[in-house]
Amino acid sequence: MRVGPRADALIRHFALGALYCAALFLISKVTFTHWIIVTGFHLSALLLARYRYWPALALGGLARMVYVSIDCYPQYGAVWATINLVPAIAYYMPVVWAFRQRGLLFPKQGTFQVVGLVLCSFVVATMATGITLGQLLFTPLPPNYVLDYSQVVPRLVLGNLLGVLTIAPTAMVLAQLASEARGQWHAWLHEVADSRLLFETVFVAIPVMLLVGWAGLQDAQSRPVAQMAMFLPVVFLALRHGWRGAALAGTLASVGIMLLMPTQDDPNTLQAEVLVALAIATMLLVGEHVAGLHRRAEQERVDSRTAMALAQRNVELGESQLRSAAVSLERTREAFDVMLSHLFSRVSFYLPAAEDRRYRRLAEAAKGELHLLSDAMHPLMYRDRGLPGMVAQGVLARHLEAAGIAFWCDVRGPASVFPPAMHLAAYRLICDAVTDACMEQNVSEVLVKVRCGTHRPLRMTLLVQTVGDVERLAHIGWEKLLPSLRLLSSGLGRRAIEDRAATYQGSTRERPLPHGRRLMISLQHPGQPHA
Repeated sequence: MRVGPRADALIRHFALGALYCAALFLISKVTFTHWIIVTGFHLSALLLARYRYWPALALGGLARMVYVSIDCYPQYGAVWATINLVPAIAYYMPVVWAFRQRGLLFPKQGTFQVVGLVLCSFVVATMATGITLGQLLFTPLPPNYVLDYSQVVPRLVLGNLLGVLTIAPTAMVLAQLASEARGQWHAWLHEVADSRLLFETVFVAIPVMLLVGWAGLQDAQSRPVAQMAMFLPVVFLALRHGWRGAALAGTLASVGIMLLMPTQDDPNTLQAEVLVALAIATMLLVGEHVAGLHRRAEQERVDSRTAMALAQRNVELGESQLRSAAVSLERTREAFDVMLSHLFSRVSFYLPAAEDRRYRRLAEAAKGELHLLSDAMHPLMYRDRGLPGMVAQGVLARHLEAAGIAFWCDVRGPASVFPPAMHLAAYRLICDAVTDACMEQNVSEVLVKVRCGTHRPLRMTLLVQTVGDVERLAHIGWEKLLPSLRLLSSGLGRRAIEDRAATYQGSTRERPLPHGRRLMISLQHPGQPHA
């Protein structure tokens, strides 16, 4: 049977009012003078419910007050029963409405301000104390019974404040966590189960409280110390997880103190309640600042990852453009080679032999420069032999060996798991490192090692070791080698090496050797999270 929207709204309001009334009956069973958690329940309901449901809450509270007034009418009389009919939540509604309308609790959509909650808690606790004292004025007392307000007022203030701080912050934490689900409850449950807040609450805070509580139950003299020690997990979780940790630990600490209470009016318990109430309020404020620092740090990490990903995409885009330019230049070189071959075949009969050889040498030098330039843009050997062949048999290795520098290369590990752009970045880092070392003209041996890791996070480590032998240095052709190396590298030295490595979340470390130096470069797979 289908119902209209108005009937559906009435059903929802009635269900909410009935649920609220039933909860009040249950909570009132564990509420006493210096632990009035029903006040915290009232505030939590007003914070979480929309304005249109407030009348249902008031009617639910009225239903409970009618039952209490009827039940206590023979004992307290008609005046008290009539005054008692006004539900307590109705007194708090204007205060909570003012806090919500002025943005002291919810400044923006989806945000929450802990300072406003603490301030609202103090105001509501004060109002609850005033309401109770007002009802006491109309409560018939036994003959010759003098009410000691110096004891009643502090207990009421402490009970209402601790009751609010026990329930309201934790209710807001649970509401915020539930709002993060956005309908994906299965994934949300897994996320909450894997959260560090839940882990440290279950496996750190609760065991510590159980241990402290067990010690307090075993020895009556140590019970007051155990009750006061309940605030330590509040400080720990607040510093670790902000105000959410302080809220959850505060609820546990408050419950722990009540469980250790030997009698209802135990003075040591009252002292512990004062300490815990101050600790909860203070740690909520400190925790909000800590949470702000955590959000700022997380935002910085997100910005850093975004900037790093953008830099890596720009590197890939630049390599793609250089590859296209290198292919075009290689085609131009091949066309130039064909053209010169036809030209020399036509004019070689009209030129002297010496002049013909000179022109051919110039043509070969021009073709070699074009090949070197295209290989500097994009190593053509990479397409056929990958990273190992590009490093071991590429232009860099050939030029070093042609100049008289001994070159060794060792590549190990699954290089294919890393993207091509990272292969090219590693090759350019090797070229930069070798060029930077050769600029001092004291290198006769070059050793390059490349290690591709298999454990997460996936890393590629480069080792470039250069050694100078005095006898061999005199036979190295620096005049031809240095211009070629400058073309293969950026020419900016160590700064370029560090910047290029940082693009892949890498680091550099240099170690001097007796006759040279060793440079180690570590790169991280772009698909892995930051270390």
